[in-house]
Amino acid sequence: MTRDDLIAMLHEQTPACGPARNALIAGADFVVWDGLVPANRHAGVFRRRMHHSLKRGHTVEGAAESVDILKRAGEEPLRTGSIDAVDRSSWFTIFLNSTATAMVACCGGRRPITSADTPE
Repeated sequence: MTRDDLIAMLHEQTPACGPARNALIAGADFVVWDGLVPANRHAGVFRRRMHHSLKRGHTVEGAAESVDILKRAGEEPLRTGSIDAVDRSSWFTIFLNSTATAMVACCGGRRPITSADTPE
């Protein structure tokens, strides 16, 4: 899979797709894994991650929309991947169909700033 392939697949599936596409255009690192996992299993995992993030005061752009899309996809096997901005300020999780030819959903956004990130 090429960078241009991913850029072309990222439309408006969720609000995180535009920022993910922009990160790729700017040279972000990306990976798409070979393994296949049923979409509804991803939905459960990301629903829990979203609730955990919200409890900590962090938002994950496109998470709610991604969970809904993944639940509707049911047992459809999906590939997952990630996009990591050049400056590491943003990250995205991407969900593709089993042949990695279509984007199903995308979530992510700015990394939360932690105390380890702030200068003393």
